[in-house]
Amino acid sequence: MKRVQKTQILKDLNKKMVLLVGPRQSGKTWLAKDIAKDFTESVYLNYDQLLDKKIILDQSWLPSTDILIFDELHKMAGWKNYLKGVYDTKPSSMRLLVTGSARLDLYDNLGDSLAGRYYRHRLLPFSPAELTQLDQKFTLDELITKSGYPEPFLTDDIIEIKRWRMQYISSLLTTDVFEIDQILNIKALQLVFNLLRRKVGSPISYSSIAEDVAVSPATVKKYIQILEALFVIFRVTPYSKNIARSLLKEPKIYFFDSGLIEGDEGAKFENLVANSLLKSIFGRIDYLAEDLSLNYIRTKDGMEIDFAIINQNEIEQIIEVKLSNSDISKPLKYFHEKYSYPAIQILKNIRHEYINKDIKVLDMNKYLSKLFL
Repeated sequence: MKRVQKTQILKDLNKKMVLLVGPRQSGKTWLAKDIAKDFTESVYLNYDQLLDKKIILDQSWLPSTDILIFDELHKMAGWKNYLKGVYDTKPSSMRLLVTGSARLDLYDNLGDSLAGRYYRHRLLPFSPAELTQLDQKFTLDELITKSGYPEPFLTDDIIEIKRWRMQYISSLLTTDVFEIDQILNIKALQLVFNLLRRKVGSPISYSSIAEDVAVSPATVKKYIQILEALFVIFRVTPYSKNIARSLLKEPKIYFFDSGLIEGDEGAKFENLVANSLLKSIFGRIDYLAEDLSLNYIRTKDGMEIDFAIINQNEIEQIIEVKLSNSDISKPLKYFHEKYSYPAIQILKNIRHEYINKDIKVLDMNKYLSKLFL
């Protein structure tokens, strides 16, 4: 199945190397090999394969190679300087594509190693917007049950979907975490993971989770950072600029796989919306060079807005998510009227879209399908 980002990646390969990052099994390797089909002398090398590893270490690919693809290169000691050397000495006719696990997304810590030499592309699971652009039929309920990861999304066998999810999480929590850090208490990490599955959409307290797991708040924060680095979860933090009321500082946690949520239907669909918004924002950052972030608003006296899209540190839009209650929420009205923030409320179940005092009440499916990516 095609991916929307392929066209832009091919364009960027003509200018710089491309670093393709994202969750495991989101389709990075498949997309890389699909891109290779557009070239006549492609070479795909996976650092996990012994023969490929030797070619990588010896740099013994043929000079006629027109696209060189490295997979899992981050497992190589000194991979950043190695990659810099390959890029700086390669023939001008050779394109360079690097894919791998979430470790490769830690580019902000690369220093000057690859500065000015790459374009980043973040490949996330399918979203309503991408599926719409691909003319692929889907339902929001389907994306909740299956997730947007290609393998489960493309099957209708519920048992196979459950098996995929079980094996995927088992691999992440027992093998992949050690690529990020040496975890001495893997059971504690698994407990934190399971607790987060029940707290989606609510501000989390590191101290509260630490008490439940019997570890320090600093350890809980470290575990959450590891789960972030593996693209299992992502944090949405509060926005505070120009808002007079005192704000809570705790982040909210969401999962890249909405099927992992242990909560009510509302939490699952809020998670799906969070996924879709984040993917769209990443696309606008990576391809339009916009300065964006996804945040939320919540005051200590309980006034909360589910999401706020921030553009150059100013609110572009505030968003409230509901299943079926079409009455505009009081917090949405408050922040719209007090600060003039553009506001929308999106519903999963809605008969007619409408507007009330400049606040739009929109169909969730339609809204998510029209996002950038």
